[in-house]
Parts: sequence; C-alpha cells; structure tokens
Amino acid sequence: MSKRVIVIGGGIIGLCSAYYLQKEGLQVTIVDQSNLDAGASYVNAGYLSPSHIIPLSAPGVMKKGLKWMFNASSPLYIKPRLESDFLKWVWAFNKSCNSSHVNKAIPAIKSIAVWSQDLYDDIKRDEQFTFQYEKKGLLMLCQTEKMLKEEVHTVQLAKREGLAAKMITPEELKILEPNAKIEAKGAAFYQCDSHTTPHEFMSEMKAHLKAAGVQFFKNEKVEDLEVSDERIQSITTDKQVLKADEFVLAAGSWSHMLSKKLGLRLLLQAGKGYRINTTQITGITLPAILAEAKVAVTPMNGFTRFAGTMEIAGINHNINHIRVEAIAEAASSYYPEVTLNSEEKNNAASGLRPVSPDGLPYIGKSSKCENLTIATGHAMMGWSMATATGKLVSEIINDKSTSIPTHMFHPDRRF
Repeated sequence: MSKRVIVIGGGIIGLCSAYYLQKEGLQVTIVDQSNLDAGASYVNAGYLSPSHIIPLSAPGVMKKGLKWMFNASSPLYIKPRLESDFLKWVWAFNKSCNSSHVNKAIPAIKSIAVWSQDLYDDIKRDEQFTFQYEKKGLLMLCQTEKMLKEEVHTVQLAKREGLAAKMITPEELKILEPNAKIEAKGAAFYQCDSHTTPHEFMSEMKAHLKAAGVQFFKNEKVEDLEVSDERIQSITTDKQVLKADEFVLAAGSWSHMLSKKLGLRLLLQAGKGYRINTTQITGITLPAILAEAKVAVTPMNGFTRFAGTMEIAGINHNINHIRVEAIAEAASSYYPEVTLNSEEKNNAASGLRPVSPDGLPYIGKSSKCENLTIATGHAMMGWSMATATGKLVSEIINDKSTSIPTHMFHPDRRF
C-alpha cells in the first residue's frame, strides 16, 4: 500500500507538492482553511523571476524599514508590536541584513528559481495546460540616477550567475514598449524572466489533481496535531480527524502557528501585498517593476495587474486604502497615460506572503518531527519557486537525493 500524505495548505506551494507526490504514486490529501480561490497565490504578480536573486534581508533594508515605519504609503511597512514572535523575527531579520548573508543566498535563490522555471515548462508540456505563460523578460524601470546605479550592480550580479540581463536606455525602452508612454531614465532588462496569469495555473492544477485522485478538504481549519515519538499520528480539523504516514506543512503565513505545536522555532511573519487589476487598454506588453515605488506591473490574460507593497502587520485581511492609492499613483507616475479608476481601486485585493527573517524559504524536515516536511517562508518568491519546492518535497518524502542543495533552506537553521 502506498504512503498516505496530508498536505496542509492549498496554495501554490501545497498544490505543487501534491502534484509531484501523486506522480510518485502516493495517496495525497490537501486540507485548507479557505475556499481555495483567494489569497497570495491568486493576487501575486505572476512572475517567474530568476532575476530576483537578492533576498529581502539585504544591507540597508532595516534602515529603510525604520524610516518607512512612519509612512503608511511606503513600499515596506513594518508595524511595531510588542509580541514575542514579532520581536524575535525582527532581531533575526536585522542580523541577516548583511553582505555575507546576501553572497551566500544568491546562488541558492538562483538555483531554485531557475530550476522552478524549467519545471513550469515541463508541467505545461506534460499535462497540456493552457495557462498564460510568456517568456518576455522583466523590466526594472528607474526614475532616478541612484536607482539606475543600484540596478547596474544587480545586473552585474545576475550576469555573474549566468542570467541573461542588461541595462537599456530610454530610447531602447521605446523600441521594446512602443505603445506605452513610460517616464524613466532607463531600465534593467532581465531577459531570463517569465510571467503568468496566476488564477489560470491554479485552476488547471486543481482540476488536474482532482482528476488524478488527490482528495481536497477546503474550508477546513487544522486545529491540532496528535504527536507521539516525534511523529505526527493525525491532525484534527474543525470537522474531522485525519491520519497519514507523512505530512507537509505548506500553510503559508499560518505555518508557524502549527509548527509551535511541535516545539519548532519557525520564525515567520505575514507580509501583506495588494493588487489592482484593470481591463483598460494600457499598451503595456512587458512585465515591469517600478523600481523606486516597488510596484510590479504584469500584462496578464485579458487585463493588466499592478501589485506591490510589503506590509508586515500581523495576520489580517484589512485593505489599507492608503497603500492601494500609493500603487495607483506609482502606476500613473511611470505610465502617465494610465489612470486607475475608483472602481478598480475599490476592487483591490490582498494576500499574505510568509516571510522568513533571512529571505529564504523553509524546505525540509526538522529534527523535531520525522514525518513532517516543511515548505513555507518564500516571501515574494513563492510563485517563482513553487514547482521546485514541490519537487523537493516529493524527493525528501520519497527518501531521494535532492536535485539541488537544500542546506540553505533547512527549517532548523539559526539566525
């Protein structure tokens, strides 16, 4: 009889884990507290971005965060709280904001992101999926000389890692985007990147998994874990008790709550991001990040998405309209012929991304529990790293050698 696996979490990481596990012949069940149709996996920018090689915890970020703490519309907002978990996370984040950590993290981030992109290719081909998946690259639009210099440095790092990237002039930008007026002094162009329409992939993957025999329990919250001899015996939801041989913790920003029941020190904070969709004709054909504003722009299937901000303020789904307005203003600042209207801004949605202190995901088994594989903490790179994470989860549970080194992602690492 094949192993039974319960995946806790039905976002992009949970679905990709289930995909590779069922391909190995395991019996897979997905349990999620939501209706499986909203959250970070549906409102993200849809990027597959090997170019994003620098982790969130980079030199100077903590200083910026402290300055932006008093600006409700800033790209990064960290709400101060006298909570033990939050204070431990901030301490660890601050310790990680150094060049030594960045230099170690870059090869690990590149490795998993590039591999993940290849696996998206394989899935689309093997399963004959039709989700939008375009390899047009990614622009980093810069409005200041200071940001241009920063991008020159990042492009050099990317090229050193073997990624296709170059700086382009405003004149070259007009050739690449002839139908969109852009206010920028220049840009970095990462030809190595791709983009998708997230809900299309999620819908096709859910349908495929159901057809393959994966069982789904949605709107079902995991409330407790029965543990003995450092093994999970069963999970208790608000509706039933479920047993399995192996468990995967891919519950995003909620993962650390369940990990506490195992005595794990899984430092995570929820990083809220927002998106605004428009069906207006924008002329935008290339994905772009508005570098100073930290806003992502994606030409998706039938609409353009503007997404951004990192708001670390606990687990909540409140829409901060000041931050929505900041995204809309950034859109008009870089694309002066684009004006997002009131209806589009009122329809803004948010999602919570699980953020580790060092900007690297947690992937692997903790010494505290031998039949739990953790897959969370990807921050803004969840979509980019999802397929490779799912493949690694499958390799770990099936006791195979992992296709890439995973020591940088170990859930027991110290900060």
